[in-house]
Amino acid sequence: MTITIKDVARKAGVSPSTVSRVING
Repeated sequence: MTITIKDVARKAGVSPSTVSRVING
């Protein structure tokens, strides 16, 4: 099961762009 940035963003209550920025440092 792959967790996508959208999944993480939905659980964290933030936007996908925010999650992407955190992951990419």
